[in-house]
Amino acid sequence: MDKKQFQRIKLFKNFQSEEPRALPCSLQRTLSSFSIVLLTQVENGCFQAIARISDLVLDHSRLSSQFITNICTELAGTALQNLSLMNTLQGSLTNMTFQGLDKTNITVLDLSYNTMSKIADGAFQWFPRLESLSLEHNSLRHLTKDTFSGLGNLRQLNLQKALIKSHTSSLPVIEDFSFHHLVQLEHLCMENTAFREITEHIFSGLLHLKTLDLSWSITGLKTVTNKTFASLQESPLLETLNLTAMGINKLGPGAFSMLGNLTTLLLGRNFINQQLKGDEFEGLTSIKEIDMSINQQSISLTNASFIHVPTLRTLKLGRALKGSLDMEQSPFRPLVNLTVLDLSNNNIANINAGMLTGLYRLKVLKMQHNNLARLWKTANPGGPVFFLKDAHKLTLLDLDYNGLDEIPLDALRGLSNLHELSLRGNLLNQLHSSVFDDLQSLKYLHLQKNLITSVQHATFGVPLSNLTELSMDRNPFDCTCESILWFSEWLNSTNASVPGFPQSYICNTPNAYFNRSVMNFDPLSCKDMTPFKALYILSSTAVLMLLFTAFLVHFQGWRIQFFWSIMVNRMLGSLKDESVAEGRYVFDAYIIHTAKDRPWVDRSLLPLEDEKFIFFLEDRDAIPGFSQLDTIIENMGKSRKIIFVITEMLLKDPWCRQFKVHHALHQVMEKNRDSLILIFLQDVTDYNLNRSLHLRRGMLKPCCILYWPLHRERIPAFHQKLRSALASTNNLN
Repeated sequence: MDKKQFQRIKLFKNFQSEEPRALPCSLQRTLSSFSIVLLTQVENGCFQAIARISDLVLDHSRLSSQFITNICTELAGTALQNLSLMNTLQGSLTNMTFQGLDKTNITVLDLSYNTMSKIADGAFQWFPRLESLSLEHNSLRHLTKDTFSGLGNLRQLNLQKALIKSHTSSLPVIEDFSFHHLVQLEHLCMENTAFREITEHIFSGLLHLKTLDLSWSITGLKTVTNKTFASLQESPLLETLNLTAMGINKLGPGAFSMLGNLTTLLLGRNFINQQLKGDEFEGLTSIKEIDMSINQQSISLTNASFIHVPTLRTLKLGRALKGSLDMEQSPFRPLVNLTVLDLSNNNIANINAGMLTGLYRLKVLKMQHNNLARLWKTANPGGPVFFLKDAHKLTLLDLDYNGLDEIPLDALRGLSNLHELSLRGNLLNQLHSSVFDDLQSLKYLHLQKNLITSVQHATFGVPLSNLTELSMDRNPFDCTCESILWFSEWLNSTNASVPGFPQSYICNTPNAYFNRSVMNFDPLSCKDMTPFKALYILSSTAVLMLLFTAFLVHFQGWRIQFFWSIMVNRMLGSLKDESVAEGRYVFDAYIIHTAKDRPWVDRSLLPLEDEKFIFFLEDRDAIPGFSQLDTIIENMGKSRKIIFVITEMLLKDPWCRQFKVHHALHQVMEKNRDSLILIFLQDVTDYNLNRSLHLRRGMLKPCCILYWPLHRERIPAFHQKLRSALASTNNLN
């Protein structure tokens, strides 16, 4: 293998091999034959021949610390960029383990899934150019201020499950200033990492940090105060802070006041139990997304809850709220830039018409799994609550499972930009005829699991006119002309996707259609002009059949005529014994070619006569004194096959066009033989072939149509195909 082409090495532990093997100097020649080996030795200079190696993967090998040290020494001076030591049972790292790698350009190091419990100070001093380091899934107990010394160029650090707590041990410790050497770090992942506490200077020195992930981490953190993340004040570029499932139960005033550039704050799956007064988010002047969902419905809001975050665009409070949102001034009113609001799974029952006032940019509203049935009842004290009246830019509205049994006439008024409306799992039955008239942009409509019996054009004509997907299954449809006629015709003609149709669109009434699919509804029973419709269908079918027949005859008439002639001659000759006829042939093939192609025939076809094939050539085998016509007729009859060597010159040959091809077709049709073989030396179109010789490729078996190859190495394959064609039966199949 050329060492310039050799850019990647993968070595694995051999779980079936009993004897260890050493890494030989001739690695570039023998590595392709290694199949998951156990490496224990490294010979001097073993990487010199492949110094341009960029990736070295030793994953899942059982490697000693001394082996790692030796191989790193040998890698000095190579072009190595990526070193993976995942699951190699490295219990600890010393400050000499990676000696030698400082003379490489390594940028990625993977030490994940080891049993590593200790990293000596200065262990990474040999990686001045390292950009990505993964210590995921280890058993570290202690990080000091010099653990990551030498990693001044690191951009990504993965500590997911790198520090863990056992049942018998205390929480691991991360000292203050443990990350202060990582001045270029942009992404720090500490998901599922256990450590004692977030100290005042734990994250000091991270000047370029953009993403900090502490989700699902085990710490003593319960309350987030204005000092908890004080060390991140030195991280002016921080954009994303993930505190999901950290056991937080309270946010103190100014808890994130140091994070003025933060754009995404994730606080979901915690146990926050408090009333948000607004000062909790003070200082988040650039925030765009806050996620506090799945907090056991223990957060209550006030008028000032979000007064300090007017830049917010996405707010997720699903399964997080308690209490009422029926406030004189909505807690969401300051969020003038809000585009996504999730209030799902909160059992909300009381809101007022001004809940979305001021949210003129709101595009997504999720309120599924609440208790909004009373709000849209006509009998509601004070009348229906039109809480969507200010959300004219909504593109998605989710009101699933809210117990709604009616929709007021003006409830969806003005939602001309709505693309998706979901009302599944409610109790909707009778709908106003114009309730959906403003939904002219609707693409997705979900109404399954309701009590809808009637689907009429007056109600659903507008939303279903441009629909991409309709979900209305599992409703008790009334399959009568008044209720379902228009819907039945729409279902059978629409190009929109209708999941579950026809199996889940079942009639409930009347008895004649009970438990049958809506597709089985007969619309003809609803119309008085059924005979005229039948006549229309009959006349249309006749016209279409006439057009189809005309096109068929025009484009495929030759094929019909050809196979009709074969069928007739087969019937007339069906009593002939083909085995007897086969015995009367003298020649294996009659070869038709032009004089210009004779050298090719001598060179490419006649050598087959050495294999017991016998060919007839007019200029070679014709008996002197006999007429040319008699010679052609008699010897074609004595030949099992007739070979045409097709070139442009052959198409212009008058003998071939006027007589030879006609007699060959006589062999095919009148004598019930499939005896033609076409060999194309040039690219001849089917049109020219038919115009000159009255032949088409479709008349013959595919095995009897051969093309002379352009490449010399394919000539044996051509001869093999020719032998197969010569040996094929003459019976028409």
